[in-house]
Amino acid sequence: FGSRAESGPYSSGKRSGPVSAAMGRRPAKCYRYNKNKPYPKTRYCRGVPDPKIRIFDTGKKKIPCEEFPATVHLVCDEYQQLTSEALEAARIAVNKYMVSNAGRDFFHIKVRPKPFNVIRINKTLSCAGADRLSSGMRGAFGKSYGTAARVDIGQVLISVRTKDEKCQIAVEALRRAKFKFPGRQKVHISSKFGFTRFTKPDYEKWKSMGRLVPDGNTVKWLSSRGPLWRLIGRENA
Repeated sequence: FGSRAESGPYSSGKRSGPVSAAMGRRPAKCYRYNKNKPYPKTRYCRGVPDPKIRIFDTGKKKIPCEEFPATVHLVCDEYQQLTSEALEAARIAVNKYMVSNAGRDFFHIKVRPKPFNVIRINKTLSCAGADRLSSGMRGAFGKSYGTAARVDIGQVLISVRTKDEKCQIAVEALRRAKFKFPGRQKVHISSKFGFTRFTKPDYEKWKSMGRLVPDGNTVKWLSSRGPLWRLIGRENA
């Protein structure tokens, strides 16, 4: 009788039973907006999966700032969340374009936001007969599902420092990275010298005065205060 009841003009002729289909990841549009409070990984929030992005600096990151004076930024234009998968996809896209067009020795890419915010999912069974098993909205606080970075309007997402003649290649690389993110971003060519806080004229002025000290991929600025020998020379002090 069971087979006769299931056969009909709209049935496939097969018995309906629990379907064990492999669920894919939830699309990032579900977690795009900053609707909830920040939920970072703590000793109370355990079992958080590792973020997909593990490397935030790629390229020649130890090259002094003298070598790469030009800087291009990808600036966010929305208040939203960016998943760690999107950050990793954008980093790979920028790196691949810069390696193939500028050369692997002529750039340094820095991904600026860190995906500290934990996103949750309230898993429910969607197979046939799941209504007897699922609890609906009872105990709906979800389990940790991934991580995302909370970004603001005007926040820099990716910075690339390179040589002056390769600046337009970096602009095109960041334009391609925009397709990995939701919302709107803008590509901005910086007036600063490399990753330093000085404009190019100021950098040359302080450098000629001997007031800049190399400090990794940036510089330290020596103020007019400090030990006397630094101001008038060690032999005169």
